[in-house]
Amino acid sequence: MSHTPHELAEEFPDAADRIHELKQTDAHFARLADEYHELNRQIHRIETDIEPASDAFQTRLRKQRMTIKDEINRILGATA
Repeated sequence: MSHTPHELAEEFPDAADRIHELKQTDAHFARLADEYHELNRQIHRIETDIEPASDAFQTRLRKQRMTIKDEINRILGATA
């Protein structure tokens, strides 16, 4: 499989341990991380032409991913 950009560990390299911990102890955070991961994979499949999609749909997915990433960032900042 090719390299997938935007993984949470790449987006928040200084918080990799905290992300792992929160995924184990915080159900809301774990759900957000799972949603982010699924969206990220779907966007990657579209970008690599494995799963064709319209530009509008791709943009909507990217906005959803950004919204989730912002929430994850907020949680990481609050628990730092």
